[in-house]
Formats: sequence, C-alpha cells, structure tokens
Amino acid sequence: MFDAERLEILTESAKYDVSCSSSGSKRVNKDGGLGNASVGGICHSFTPDGRCISLLKILMSNECIYNCEYCPNRAEADVRRARATPEEICELTINFYKRNYIEGLFLSSAVFDTPNRTMELLTRTVIMLRKEYNFNGYIHLKGIPHADDELCMRAAKYVDRMSYNIELPSEKSLKLLAPQKTRESLITPMKKLYAATLYDRENKVAKKLRSIPAGQTTQMIIGASPENDGHILRLTQALYRNMGLKRVYYSSYIPVVKSAKLPDKAAGLLREHRLYQADWLIRFYGFDVEELCGDEENLAADYDPKCAWALKNMHLFPVEVNTAPLEMLLRVPGIGARGAYRITEARKFAALDFDNLKKMRIILKRAKHFITCKGKFYGADGENMIKASLMLCDGAQNAEQLSMFSTPSDGFSALSGEL
Repeated sequence: MFDAERLEILTESAKYDVSCSSSGSKRVNKDGGLGNASVGGICHSFTPDGRCISLLKILMSNECIYNCEYCPNRAEADVRRARATPEEICELTINFYKRNYIEGLFLSSAVFDTPNRTMELLTRTVIMLRKEYNFNGYIHLKGIPHADDELCMRAAKYVDRMSYNIELPSEKSLKLLAPQKTRESLITPMKKLYAATLYDRENKVAKKLRSIPAGQTTQMIIGASPENDGHILRLTQALYRNMGLKRVYYSSYIPVVKSAKLPDKAAGLLREHRLYQADWLIRFYGFDVEELCGDEENLAADYDPKCAWALKNMHLFPVEVNTAPLEMLLRVPGIGARGAYRITEARKFAALDFDNLKKMRIILKRAKHFITCKGKFYGADGENMIKASLMLCDGAQNAEQLSMFSTPSDGFSALSGEL
C-alpha cells in the first residue's frame, strides 16, 4: 500500500514534465464540501474534442542513475527518494478511478538500476492495468532512453500515448548537460513508434489494437542551453513533418538546481509563449520556420510571430476580405482559423463589412491594419503607427494573460489559440 510520504515524493517529482497541464492547486475539502484538489498527483489534460480530463501524474521512482545537470532528480541531488512497484501503481490508479478522482494515468520514471529494468517495470505496469484490472482509461507513458526497442514497442500496444523527451535541442548541449543521453537514444524509438502507427493505419488495424492511438509528444527545455528560437523551431518542424508528433511542449528553464554549466537566471515565460505561438502557426496556419525566424534569430519579443511576419511583409497588405484567398486570410493578424473559414463561407452570400467581421469575433484591433472591407481601410496611417498600435494591443493582452479576459472574443481567441 502507498503511504502518504511516498505518494507526495513521487507526484512532486513528476511535476517538472509539462506534457500535460498541472492544476497546481493546494485546496483541500472541508466538512460538508464537494471535491478535492490534490497538492500533487492530479493534473489536467485535454482531449482532441476539447474535453478536460484528470490524470494521476506520478513517477515509478525518482531514484536516478543519470546525472543530467538540469534535473532535480539527478543522481547527485540531495532529495528524498522513493520507489513504487507495478502492483502499487495499479492499485492506486484503480482506487483513484473508482473514487472519480481521475480518468487516466500519466506514468513516468527516473532511470533506476538500468534503462531496460526501468522500462520493463513500466511496461509490466500498463499491461497489468489493461489485462488484470481491465482498465480502459487513458494512459500516457514516458519512454526510457537506451531501453530495448522490443520493450518500447510492447508498451506501445497497451497505452494511448508515448513520449520521449528530447529535452535539449542539440547533440552538443546533450553531451554537456546530459552526457548519459544521446540524440540517437531519443530519436530512434520515436521513429520506430511512428513507423508502427503508419503500419497500423495503412493496414487498417482496428483502433483498439493500434499502437499509441493518441500519438507521440516530446518536451524541450528552453534557455538552459544556448540554441536560439530558429534552431528550436526547425527541430520542431522536422518532428511534426517527419515523425508525426502530436505536440511539442516547451518548458522555460528555471534554475531549480545549481550548476556551473547552467544559467543563473530563468529564461522567462515570454520566450516560451512566443514559441508556442510560432508552433501553432506551423501546425495550423501553413507557415514555415524560415518565414517566422532566421537561422540565428530569436522570435520578436514585442509582437506575436504572426504580427512580426506581417510587419516584415507590408507589401502584401492590405488585403480585401471579400476576395482574398483563404491562405492569405490565415496570415492576417487578428484572423484565426475559424474566423477565416467563416469569412470565406459568409462572403458567398453577401459582401462583408467591418460590422460583419466584428460579429464573427475577428480581432479588429489587429486585423484592421491589414485589411479592407468593400475597399474601405480603417487601420493606422504608416508602418510606425501600425507598430505602435500592435505593441499596445500585445501589451494589454500580456497584462491580462494570467487573469480574466476583458471581452468574450479575447477569451475565445486565447482558448482556441487563434492569432
């Protein structure tokens, strides 16, 4: 049985993996109240259809044989250690599920004993959950670098999603900060998992028998190593296009451990935020990295990546919303994917004006500088005035980012990721 101390250690140690979103709440239930938010262990993730689900987020062990400089659980770290057995994790998962605390499991582990031994016990855990406990909830499993491919592929048959964290964007940085890991130990299993998903799809394997039906994700630490945003986004683009990843997560470096090889200051959340915005443009808006960021560049801090691109290409604007192709509408700041499709559908029946766009929840405080409606232009006069106006818009949005949104349209755009 799990005692409270071990549960606290193993869930607290799992919080640094951002491949699902933690609630971060410490609220406990009171007499006569409803619900309970755990200090650690319960996190929230989102399904493709927008549902929010609760997961038990836990490590099998935080005892690690590796000495990654950035990791709070590295071998030389002076922290409390704990380990759980497959049987204990299965019992905990089922008990939490029966109490309606969770709808699934996010299981990872530090590398204890050997990579194969760690991966073997993780695999045994998910197989036991599926076969012995008949658990059909969501399972996300973290893969172990240097473990045998057979163990990885076997686990993939029983989980919904797997992820191998790249952590650092280059081989050079891995050698410096995580010398026991190699690029090959991370990329090779990702390639094989992708090949397995392609095989299942092409051979029309039944969904319940497919490997990792929810796909793969990975994580990169931003700011612990010197790579610029251009380098990071090129790697991101390659992972999406060549290995079919569902998501790349960016974790802004925070100096939680001291090392002479690591920066003294945190990377800051703004850089992480800009990378997520650029990532969204690559995945859903048809942008290439070369359009957003040069080889040796970071993304602009003053504007979101879409605005920065538009300001560099003012010769393409303004565009007439009643005639512009969908591909061009998607590149207008303030017009998101849903807005662009609404425009193309609505203009089939009548010419649109600015009032129509406002009702469609187009963010006109941005878009007005780059569009005309029925030939009319209401944007700022001159590039410098446009830049100043956009900086004011972006500053106001950042100021509200961690609070409430001022209008329903702003809130909707933030939730949908539209730019």
